[in-house]
Amino acid sequence: MFSLLRSLWEVFLHAFHRRVTVQYPDQKPYLAPRYRGRIVLTRDPDGGERCVACNLCAVACPVDCISLQATEDESGRRYPEFFRINFSRCIFCGYCEEACPTDAIQLTPDFEMGEYKRQNLVYEKEDLMMDGPGKYPDYNFWRVAGVAIKNKDKGAAEHETPPVDLHSLMP
Repeated sequence: MFSLLRSLWEVFLHAFHRRVTVQYPDQKPYLAPRYRGRIVLTRDPDGGERCVACNLCAVACPVDCISLQATEDESGRRYPEFFRINFSRCIFCGYCEEACPTDAIQLTPDFEMGEYKRQNLVYEKEDLMMDGPGKYPDYNFWRVAGVAIKNKDKGAAEHETPPVDLHSLMP
């Protein structure tokens, strides 16, 4: 009984508050600084793809809206052959961004993605790729990873020690 009276009292108090109307197309709504909107794929500072097709984003996604296929180029660098996100299923939870070890997936404050056809909400890699590095402009995964790539051997990355010769550890 008390909860019923309390609820009626809250409704009564709310009835006299000033209404707030945002004239949407002309006036944009306020978005919190940590708002999670449209998902984008970013690039390294040298212009290469940051995504290494590790599938961690697809595994972390609770609604299975991300699908990708890994492939390698001639230098052994992995990248996704295709990267597809179905935004009609996406709940914008941000788990994919948290799971990404290379900071390739980032959520932007863009929320204007309305479509009349559901098929148009399936975004391919070409639709998701950004021209810039996004939130982390100086980060390059291939410079700090312990992977041998062109012009950088193993152990030559930033803050990385050279690999240990296992034969030197023998007694």
